[in-house]
Amino acid sequence: MVDILSGTDTRLIVVGGAGSLYLDAAHTLQLSQSEGFPPEFKPLATAMGESLAELRKRSDVKWTYVSPAADFRADGPRTGEYALAGEEFTTNADGESAVSYADYAIAIVDELSKAPADAHIGERISVRW
Repeated sequence: MVDILSGTDTRLIVVGGAGSLYLDAAHTLQLSQSEGFPPEFKPLATAMGESLAELRKRSDVKWTYVSPAADFRADGPRTGEYALAGEEFTTNADGESAVSYADYAIAIVDELSKAPADAHIGERISVRW
């Protein structure tokens, strides 16, 4: 896909995972490396982290990698509200990292609607409530 989009103005939005979000400001420890991360999700988290690393090598594609919250709820409510963050794992005031599929989708549409100067092109962003 990235080769097809190389040199075009078409945006590439990648639905990423939370496992590659960093737990520290120095970006040395990822959520998937933490104690308690479900072992059954580690292979997927590793693969998604590798795909992000490959995207970071491309300056010829207008990509944005969007990581959901740790608790990504397929059946969660559509509230129309979300918090946008960056590379680090974040939680709400109650210490929760959650978002519904519906609100995650709204965040992606909002990102696509931004003017180029305001868009997160060539960046990873994360979404939670």
